[in-house]
Order: sequence, then C-alpha cells, then structure tokens
Amino acid sequence: KFLCSSCHNILRKALQTLCGHRYCSACLTWIVRNNKNAICQKCKEEDPNTLGEESLLAEERAFGDAAINKEISELRVHCVTLGCSWSGIMKDFEEHQSLCEYALIPCHTGCGHVVMRRKLADHLENGCVNNVTVCQQCHCSLASSEYQVRTFFSQIKALCCHSTPSASKDGCCFSEVGCAFRGSKEKIKEHEKSAVGAHMLLLLQHMRQLQGTLEKVISELENKLHVFENIVAVLNKEVESSNLEILAFRRQSELDQNIIRGLELKIAELHRCLAQKDVGLSSLHKSLLFSEQASYDGIFLWKITEVGRKLQDSVTGRTVSLYSPAFYTAKYGYKVCLRVYLNGDGTGKGTHMSLFFVVMKGDYDALLPWPFRHKVTFMLLDQNNREHIIDAFRPDLTSASFQRPVNDMNVASGCPMFLPLAKLQSPRHAYVKEDTLFLKCIIETN
Repeated sequence: KFLCSSCHNILRKALQTLCGHRYCSACLTWIVRNNKNAICQKCKEEDPNTLGEESLLAEERAFGDAAINKEISELRVHCVTLGCSWSGIMKDFEEHQSLCEYALIPCHTGCGHVVMRRKLADHLENGCVNNVTVCQQCHCSLASSEYQVRTFFSQIKALCCHSTPSASKDGCCFSEVGCAFRGSKEKIKEHEKSAVGAHMLLLLQHMRQLQGTLEKVISELENKLHVFENIVAVLNKEVESSNLEILAFRRQSELDQNIIRGLELKIAELHRCLAQKDVGLSSLHKSLLFSEQASYDGIFLWKITEVGRKLQDSVTGRTVSLYSPAFYTAKYGYKVCLRVYLNGDGTGKGTHMSLFFVVMKGDYDALLPWPFRHKVTFMLLDQNNREHIIDAFRPDLTSASFQRPVNDMNVASGCPMFLPLAKLQSPRHAYVKEDTLFLKCIIETN
C-alpha cells in the first residue's frame, strides 16, 4: 500500500494514476521522460491481457494522493543507524537524519575522513590535517602542525635577539636561559660585562636543549610525512584503479547503450507489427460479428445490454445514439440498420426513447428499385410477453432518407417519440430486464 510501483521504496510525494496504482512523483517523471507510451508495470504484472488506455502513464493523467501521503507521514519509524535509539513518525525523520549524532559524515575540511557526527569536534581538534589556526602575529590561516612549528621557531628567535632583551628591572637579561643574578640596574650592567663567558655557556646549553627538541619535532614531522607519503601512494593507486574501473564502466555503458538502442528499434518494429495485426484482428472480429448477427429476411432482433450506463451516457451527451448491426431485406436486398436515442432526439429529447430506420449503401443497390418503399414495423419487446410496444410507418417516397444512398448511410427516419422514458423504466413492465432490452424490426418484403 505504501510502496512505489517502480522503485518499491516508501512513496515520496505519492501520485495515483488512472489505473489506480501509485508512484513516487520523481519515479513517474523519470519513467515518462525515458519511455515513450510508458505502460504501468503493475498492470502488466497483474493481468497483461486486460491492458487498456488507463494503463498509459502520463504526468498530466496522474493526481496527488493526499490521503496516502498523510498516512505515510504518520507512520511510526525508527533510525537504523548503528547506536542510535531515535524513533518517531515519518514526517520528523528527515529532520532527525540531519541531526543524528551516530550518522557517518565526511569531514568538511576535505581531509578525506568520514566520522560520526558526535565525534567531528574531536576529529577537528586532534586528527584533522586540514584544520587551520589563525596566527596571532601575521593573522595567516595555518594547519595546526604548521602553527606548532612556527611557534617553536618564534621562541628560538626571541632568545637569540640580544639587541632587544626582555629582562625585567631586577633580573639579568639572560634569566630565560638560566642566569639567576638579580640586582639594581648598575649591578646588572656590571654583571653582564663580567659574566659574558658564563652567559655564553648558558646560551650554548639552552641552544643544545632547543636543538634536541627541534630534532625530536623534525623526527616526528618526518615520520608523519612518511606516513602521509604512504597514504598518498595508496590513494594514488586507488585513484588509478578507480580510473581504470571508470574507463571499463564507460566502455561497458557504451556497449549497453548500443544494445539498448538496438532493442528499442526491435521493440518499435514489434509494436508496429502488433499494431498492424491488431488492426487485422479487429477487422476480422468485426466481420465475424457481422456474420453472426446479420439477417437476410427483413426481420432483425437487436439485443442492447448495459442499458443503465448507456442511458446515462446519452443523458450526459457522451454517447448520444447507438447504431445496430446492419441487416438485409433479402440475400441480395437492401442493406439497413436501426438507430436509437435512449434519451430521445428532436421532439422526444429528454422525454422519450427515439427509434429510427436507416437505409445504408449496399453492394446490390444498382439492381434494386428506388426509392425504398417497404413498410417498416418497430417493436420494443415486453420480456414478460404482456404488452409489446409496436409502431409502424411507410416510407415517404419523396424523402431523401429513402433514395438510393450516395454516402455510407442516408439520414435516419422513424419515430422520435417511440416510447416515454417513464414507461420504459416503469416496474409494471419488463421492457428492461437484467439491464437489457430487445428491439425488433420487421420489413415487409412482399
């Protein structure tokens, strides 16, 4: 009930087609755009022998199914992401997906890592090689590793610049490298002049310490660089492998497209053959039906089924009148048929059933006398055999309706007020029984 007839997933913006099946809005759009005269797949699966016009898919022939969309929005669902315990209704699920702490998301810095949303902050702080820090001195955006190296060298520079010592009023300017002397300005000046050698030793010792630290940092950076080089090499191999796969997929896709185009041409040809065969079968069916129903003695019995629906079609104007199969006054006689307006025509419109007689163009008209002059009798049969409705007329020999036909059939002539509709539908009579009525026409051929 809630699944798309195409993708078989939960319906999104459900549309219902004329055949009663449902599709996602996007699925129906894709099917119609990529398939000429697309047929509903569900209809094919259910009964391919009963496919009709309503099974044709078109966006303008589908309508939004608000009821099913409302039902789907209120379905109870839960998050299937490992570790997440969220549950709720479908209409809140999309919002949850954008907030789910257990969902795997790619790092936005482009470092290539995929992490849980809840662990993104920790990744950015401790693991992301692309996470940047703004330098307080030059205001440049630096990766965290670059920022650490720059800070380290800034410290070395500060220690080596004797021209701008950062000593306090009471301490030696070499206090940062281990000198503990303190005193007045004069004493400090004397101390700095007399203790140059000691200061140089302290500075040398500090530089060695800095050198050891620097070598350690450089070693760590080299190890990281080696790791990154290995990662890049692996990624390059993966990229190369992916490129080869993509190239193979493209070649296969081109082959598949050629095969599909060939199949489409074959299908189109088969459709044309089927259409031609359908036309031939339809013609044969009509000929067979005509042979079964044809009469050659001037007496014809016409059985009309589904009277209720056909009467309603006549009232709405969908099908104003019905023609009977053709019949003949003799084996090589006049070809004629009946025409009935169930909701009336002319003076009988809306109040009576109108019944008319039609002279048709026949194969032997050249050998027959004209105008048509035989008496015509109409009968509406009471299926309880109590009170048949009978009306008759003789042709007006001056009327165009009874001259030799020039077209397929002449203008109909007969009884516009053959039977009141109230009497046709009256329960006292059985003119319509089991939604069927019988009309009989008798032509005097003597």
